[in-house]
This record gives sequence, C-alpha cells and structure tokens, in this order.
Amino acid sequence: MDVYLAYASRGANAWWRYPLCLALACLLAAIMVMAIVVVLMLTHLLPDDLAVQVQHPESVIPFFAGVGASFGILTIGLAIAMAWVHGKRPGDVVGQWRWSYFARGFGVWFTVQTALALIDFLIAPHGFALSAGGGTLPLAAVAFAGILIQTFSEEFIFRGYMTQGLLLLLKNPLPTAIVSGVLFGSLHIANGIPQALNATVFGIVCALIAIRTGGIALSFGLHLANNYFGAVVVVSASDVFKGSPGIVTQTTPQLLWWDVFLGVSVLIAVPWLIFRQRYFSAAPTS
Repeated sequence: MDVYLAYASRGANAWWRYPLCLALACLLAAIMVMAIVVVLMLTHLLPDDLAVQVQHPESVIPFFAGVGASFGILTIGLAIAMAWVHGKRPGDVVGQWRWSYFARGFGVWFTVQTALALIDFLIAPHGFALSAGGGTLPLAAVAFAGILIQTFSEEFIFRGYMTQGLLLLLKNPLPTAIVSGVLFGSLHIANGIPQALNATVFGIVCALIAIRTGGIALSFGLHLANNYFGAVVVVSASDVFKGSPGIVTQTTPQLLWWDVFLGVSVLIAVPWLIFRQRYFSAAPTS
C-alpha cells in the first residue's frame, strides 16, 4: 500500500478538489466533443446516421472508434483538470508502470476467459456458433485500438484517480477497493444487474491489485483482455458487444447467472494468487 499511497499523495489532495476535478474534467470533455463535432459538420465529414452507428457494434469502425474517442477525450479532460486542480501529472495516477505486469495480466485473464468459454461450451454446445466473416479481421484491429483506449481510460479514472483519492481518505486497502468497485459497478447498471454485479467485483479486485502492485499496469492488462475477448473472440448475445462480427457467437441466456457465479469465483481467487507471489509486489519509490 505504501508505494501506491506515495503516488496518491503527490499534489494538492484536499477532499473538495476531487469532485471539483471530476466536474471540470466532464466539462472539458464536453467542450472538446462539441468542438470536434462542429469541425466535422463544417467540413461535411459528419455522417447523418453517425449517432445510430456508434451505438451498434455491427457498425465496427464507427462503434469502436466512437468508444475509443469518447473515453480518450474524457481521459484528456481529466489529465488537464488534474494539472489545474491538484497539480498532478498523469504518471502520478498511473503509478508504477511495468510492461511485464501488463503482459501477465493480459495473458492470465485471456487464458481464464478461454477456459470459462470452454466450460460453457461443454454445458451448452448448441449455444455456440462460428460467426467469423469478412468483418472479423477489421473488427480485430479496430476493436483492439478502441478497447485499448477505453480500458486504459477506465483504469486511469477508477483504479488510478478515484482509488488514490479514496485511499488517501480511508487509509485502508479493502474499504477503498470496495467503494471504488461499487462506483465502477454502478455505471454498468444500464447493462443489466448481472453485468453490474460482475463489474462491481471486477472493480474491487482491480483496485486491490493496483494498490498491491503500486500502479494500474496489471489491472489494465486484465481489463483489456476481458473486454477484447468479449468483443472479438466469443461475443455473447447478452453482452454490450452483441452483433459484433466476432469469431464465435454465444447465445446461452440460460447460463447467464452461472457465468456470473463462475466469473465472480475466479475474480475472487485472482488477488489471492497474485498477493502470494512476491514478484507482483511494488518496488520502493522515492
């Protein structure tokens, strides 16, 4: 905890600065979006049905480009707001970065997702169908870029900025992670209660990992693998990426709560396994 707390302590951190910074970040992001839209309209590059396309994953390029752009703009807004309100740099929120942690996080969770999908296939093989087609290769490239930005942004905001602020306030990793996870999960309520519950546990686990490892590299790898697998490899008909021309489509509504139970069980085991490994601890920092 000490290393992550050291990063969190950088800059001015009075409690009132956090809601002010978040409000300012949203305002700056809105201004940037409006400016981009105006430029596209003036140059006649804004499609008439863009608002529809960015809401449907089957429109691969507009949807995932929209995902990446919206989250990227919000992160830029937060970075600017942090500099003004806290005197913080983006590196203060990212914490201790290690590419090996990022790679391990991605590899471990991609493997876990593959194993969970295979279990579902063994239970309900008729619920799986090959759906790869001409749009799958563009999907793999565009989705990776968009989801890379989206997952980094969510880690930067929730496991970085917000978790650091909560850690300064609560001084205890577990309550900090729980509050951070509940805030993260609440934003997924629109996707349904099962996904919101899963996102809450995912947020708690990722917050604990960030605090333990001193940065968001490992949790970013986990998050990227989770979302990319669901958008490209096995696309669930009940997920936000439904309609995406992934490699395999899974239609197993009868397994919805089973998948939640299985996913949450694995998530609970992840921090226990990580915390037992000394090479996942943070290095001392000045």
